[in-house]
This record gives sequence, structure tokens and C-alpha cells, in this order.
Amino acid sequence: MDLGLKGKRALVMGASKGLGRSIADALAAEGAALVVSGRDQASLDKVAAELKAAGAASAKGVVADVAKGEQMDALADAAVAAMGGVDILVLNHGGPPPCIASEITDAALHTWFEQIVASPIRIANRLIPEMRKRGWGRVLVVGSSGMQHPIPNLALSNTLRSAIWGWLKTYSGEAAKDGVTMNIIAPGSIMTDRITQNAESRAAKAGGTVEAELAKMAQEIPAGRIGTPDEFGPMGAFLVSEQAGYITGSMIRVDGGRVRSML
Repeated sequence: MDLGLKGKRALVMGASKGLGRSIADALAAEGAALVVSGRDQASLDKVAAELKAAGAASAKGVVADVAKGEQMDALADAAVAAMGGVDILVLNHGGPPPCIASEITDAALHTWFEQIVASPIRIANRLIPEMRKRGWGRVLVVGSSGMQHPIPNLALSNTLRSAIWGWLKTYSGEAAKDGVTMNIIAPGSIMTDRITQNAESRAAKAGGTVEAELAKMAQEIPAGRIGTPDEFGPMGAFLVSEQAGYITGSMIRVDGGRVRSML
């Protein structure tokens, strides 16, 4: 299937590794032009070279820390300067440390609100208006299955990601008539540093091993295993494709069947 992404201009945040990188890889394979962001220029330069080798029309790495809202303006400007505009915006970032609900502090809430809610909204507000004027655009948030099924020991993530879900659901209804879709791709357990971190936290609380906790996670999933980034990125590419133009305001789970909700 030709996804119609050849030459489309994509900004993928948090793309130096993990889920963001998996989406960037899938977009590169479709011939999109890419700007990827992260916090380390050397890592981003390496990623950009690999994306170009994989088929990207162009690729550039731009340092930007989503925890610092003012850097979102500079990132938006850099992406527009590099590609002439942004057709696809992938909002992705790291998650807060594991904790239970009673452990959430004011300081942590304010710090992670900036990264999970305020900064993504800020850069989206810079880029979506031009998408609407052109009559075509795609916004994809890398979320979490915790948005629908709260994950034990990830209380801060469950809380704040629900806020960005409410924002996206509202904005998608405003932008749909202008050819702009906005969706969430929600991973379950995909083998990234984040999953390892959660397993380490669980192991520390239970007095067991990381390997044992990873095995328990796999047993909780109907598919019987933890997923891979290569099973995640292609779905992200589809959701920002021409063919997905009638999908908006939706959350698509890539979780091996873990969330059993029918909604």
C-alpha cells in the first residue's frame, strides 16, 4: 500500500530512540522528509543519517527539551526552516517516574505537566494553524494505554496523559473540517527503556528480579509477550497517511490485547 507520504514533511519529537524512533523509521521508509528532536545533538545526527539511508527525502536533528516550553517555539521554527513547513507533527516525550497515586507531589505534578501537557500543546498551537490553512495535516500523540486503563504504579502518567487526551479530543473536532486529523497511538508493553524502568521499579518493590517482572508483564498480555518497536512504528505511519484521512479524535491501541475495554 502506498501511504501517500512521499515528500510529506514530518516533525517527530523524542525520536532519538524508542517509540519516537520507530515512527521516524516507518516515515523514512515511506519517503517522508523528517526533522527529529531530542536532547543530544550527536545522537540526533546519527539518527538523521540512518533515516536518510533508509529512504527519507531529507532528515535533520534539532535539539529541543520538551521539559522547557520556550524551546518548543524554536523547534517549530527550525522544522519550518528546514523543510519549508510541517505537514505531520508527532508529539512524543518521555514519561514520569513510576509512583502510586498517594506519592504524587506538587513539584512532580508541575514539572511533568510542562512536559506531557503544556509543551505539546504549545508546539501544536504553532503548527496546526498552517496545516488548517493548507487543508491537510496530521497530528499524532504517542500516548499510553493508561489513558483508558490506568496502569498500577504509573499514577502520574495516568493523570497527566488523560489531560492531553481531553485536549486532543476537543481540538480534533475543531480541525477536522480543514483536513487535519488528530489521533493518539497508545502503546501497551513495547520493549523500550520505559518498560525496563517500570520492571525495575516493580522488582524493587517486590524484592524480585527485573527478568521476573518482565515475564509477569508478558503473562498479563493476551498475546503472551511484550511487543517490539517494529510492531509500533508502522501503525503510526498509517495514522498520519492519506488513507487515514477519515480517522480523527481516536485512540488506537497497540497493546497485544491488554486493554479489554470495548470503548
